[in-house]
Amino acid sequence: MEIWKAAVLGMVQGITEFLPVSSSGHIILFEKLLCLPPGGMFFGVMLHAGTLLAVLFAYFPKIEAIVKGERKMLLYLAAATLPAAAAGFFFGDRIDALFFGGKYLWAFFALTAALLLAAQRRAKRARILRPVGWRTAWTAGFAQALAVVPGLSRSGVTVSACLLAGTEREKAADFSFLMSIPIIAGAIFAELLKALTDPAVCAVPSWQSLAVGSLSAAVCGFAALRFAAGSVKRGNLYGYAVYLIALSLVLLCFASL
Repeated sequence: MEIWKAAVLGMVQGITEFLPVSSSGHIILFEKLLCLPPGGMFFGVMLHAGTLLAVLFAYFPKIEAIVKGERKMLLYLAAATLPAAAAGFFFGDRIDALFFGGKYLWAFFALTAALLLAAQRRAKRARILRPVGWRTAWTAGFAQALAVVPGLSRSGVTVSACLLAGTEREKAADFSFLMSIPIIAGAIFAELLKALTDPAVCAVPSWQSLAVGSLSAAVCGFAALRFAAGSVKRGNLYGYAVYLIALSLVLLCFASL
């Protein structure tokens, strides 16, 4: 893979990881546009490493506060991580085989849009808004487990789940992005273990491409994270839903040709 193409994929990953539009789905689309073979799970996880750096940097004060004093939040985050970790462990290979060709992207983009619209409506009509609790943690956790399917946005479904559970917008945004930390870190750890036991896992693309892609994802991810958090806190999810519906229709039209 040429380094410039790795940089483009890193930008796509960084921008779409935190905007509720599905990074995995957009990576598949851009790999096709750039005439690239699928980069594989290892390349995708290394791009996620860049976005992990972005969220750690952006949320460092909150992370520090949680570690020092908000221990209950650690329990909520652990509970929210369990369903996705189990889904990845038991069904990850099957999901890769079924969905990573991009055949059903249009349907899962549309489903993400529907969830965003439902969450937007619920948040506007809610009279009593709750802080993060066990209800939020488990609802968002099971939603995150569904997001292992390309086209279902992790941030989109978790933010929607939090809002549908009646969580305050600001708390919903923060919890969704904090949830990404353990699940991305776990995926990186698992892929590094595979690379140590089987070097063929990371033979392609080159380490230079991995480094450039990860750095690009980190820089773009930080900017996208701040923008996405602001959108959720302002209650502005309609634009993302409209974009996903339009993209879904375009893909459906091309699929029918």
